[in-house]
Order: sequence, then structure tokens, then C-alpha cells
Amino acid sequence: MNDLPALSGSSGMVSGPLATKADQVLHQSGSATENKKIEKSANDFESILLGSWLQQAEQSFGSLPGGDEDGEEDSGKEQFQGMAMQSLGSAMTAAGGIGIAKMISTNLHKAADGQAAAAESPKQGLSR
Repeated sequence: MNDLPALSGSSGMVSGPLATKADQVLHQSGSATENKKIEKSANDFESILLGSWLQQAEQSFGSLPGGDEDGEEDSGKEQFQGMAMQSLGSAMTAAGGIGIAKMISTNLHKAADGQAAAAESPKQGLSR
């Protein structure tokens, strides 16, 4: 019976050899959700950026020289074009994008790993 880890009173925390395994499992599951958040944020940023660039390019180059400017004036035209460009930006990002999301997620992962290592280093110093 001495081989089983003891439960500490009211907190329900596991102590003993399984305590470190439980902490590792919790840390890994937390990092999995953190990884998903980082990837989603990076992809969302790239989608918004691409949509903005496409919208600006369409406004700059979208009109035909000598075209009838009055015939193109529609009350919802700019809104629908904005939504179309954002949708196109999202589709481009989903298809691999231009690499901005990958660069952002790589740097955010490095920053998160550095913060995790910095947070654990004082704990390791105290346990020794």
C-alpha cells in the first residue's frame, strides 16, 4: 500500500511519484489548447492582412480606364467587395497563404516555450 501516492487532504492534489506525471499531462493538454490558439490567431491575422491588401489593390486597380464611374456607384458595392476580399483572404490562408501565419506561429511558439521555461526554472530551483 505504500507504493500508492497519497492524496493530500481537501485539495485533492496527488503527491508522490505520480504528481510529476499529472503535472506533465496537465501541461501538455494546456499547451495543446495553447497551440491551437496560436495557430488560429496567426491564421486569422494572415487572413485579415490578405483581405486588407486585396481590398486596397481592388480599389486601386479595379476600375477600368474610361469606364462609366456613375454606373458603378451602388450603395452596398463597397461593403460587398470588402466581404468578398476578406473571404478571399481567408480562402488563401486556408490554402497555405503566403507564409505570414507560419512565421507568426513559429515566433509565438518560441515565446510561449521561453515563458514556460522561465516559469519552471524557479520551481526547479526550489525543489532541489
